[in-house]
Amino acid sequence: MSFLIVRDDEIKRGLTTDKYFIWAEKVLREKGKNPKVVAEVTASTWGIFAGLNDVLELLKDRDVEVYAMEEGTLFFPHEPVLIIRGRYLEFARLETAILGFLCHASGVATQAFKTKLAADDKIVLSFGTRRQHPAISAMIERSAFIGGVDGVSNFSAERYLGIESVGTMPHALIICFGDQVEAWKAFDEVVDKDVPRILLIDTYCDEKSEAIKAIENLKRVDGVRLDTPSSRRGDIRKIIEEIRWELKIRGRDVRIVLSGGLSIEDVYRLKDIVDAFGVGTSIAGAPPIDFSLDIVEKEGVFCAKRGKRGGMKQVYRDWRNLSDEIKLFNEKYSLNDGEEREALIKKFLEDGRILKNTDIKKAREITMKQMRVIKEMGKVQDFIFK
Repeated sequence: MSFLIVRDDEIKRGLTTDKYFIWAEKVLREKGKNPKVVAEVTASTWGIFAGLNDVLELLKDRDVEVYAMEEGTLFFPHEPVLIIRGRYLEFARLETAILGFLCHASGVATQAFKTKLAADDKIVLSFGTRRQHPAISAMIERSAFIGGVDGVSNFSAERYLGIESVGTMPHALIICFGDQVEAWKAFDEVVDKDVPRILLIDTYCDEKSEAIKAIENLKRVDGVRLDTPSSRRGDIRKIIEEIRWELKIRGRDVRIVLSGGLSIEDVYRLKDIVDAFGVGTSIAGAPPIDFSLDIVEKEGVFCAKRGKRGGMKQVYRDWRNLSDEIKLFNEKYSLNDGEEREALIKKFLEDGRILKNTDIKKAREITMKQMRVIKEMGKVQDFIFK
């Protein structure tokens, strides 16, 4: 027996397609039809674009061209985020996988973006890979990082993404020792010194009493973490305020880290009294972006189904206010006085060769640039809650 995971080579061969693409392919081949088309990926919502890396890996060595936004780019409704140009049968049965890569990754990135916006300058950590299939842990953490989180917890990120994972201690460690203080001291003695001493304070007693016990028994306490399930929390703001008071009057400046079933609303509401948020299911289990892939040109002629716009398109952005304009791809575009616009759709793949690789750190920089603009425009709530 092996894990129930479709292999890379099977995905590339189109095994994970929807059955109707198999029938469409069979009909087209038998009737000798294989038109040159332009197909665009669009959504009816806004979001943060991610998942391009996997699409390029899927389509490399195929006779198609791929154009796309850079990962990390904020897209708006009806804007193409990815364009494929080539003979339809080169990619027909891969549509399901293409959309799966983009919809899932962009959904996670978008939720991470909203959460980081809600947290303002406070730290947000991705804690949610345990809520998803372990085979996609690296994809979840990559997408969350692109979306703006400050750190990720899954250890696989170090091998697959080249970014360091972060973590403190589980309740199981304390239970194994049977005593909070003994467990905290053991952690302090064993774990690398450059790892922050963030002590879990809700295993056996109430959070306030464990926080006091922590600073009274250990010299180094960088922070305390509350991970109490929502069903046991009570008034979490009042609890945190009490902890801050007790630590302050004892002369200890200790960070407060909060985790355990947090929503975007929780983060937004508590950012004034919490230093860092560990957000799990909300980010890792984010709803996918509902992208669709549609043919918009066939043999150089504009065509599109109802509800879609024909023709291969380009998106021009004014980065000062994140305003976009959509034009036909080869249409000449003249700027008004004082206007600054960048073409967002760039070529990534040609003749089966990847022309430029994606980079998660560059993608995150694009994300954070947009976040700063949103804050400057005073539209944070519009993007968090709409």
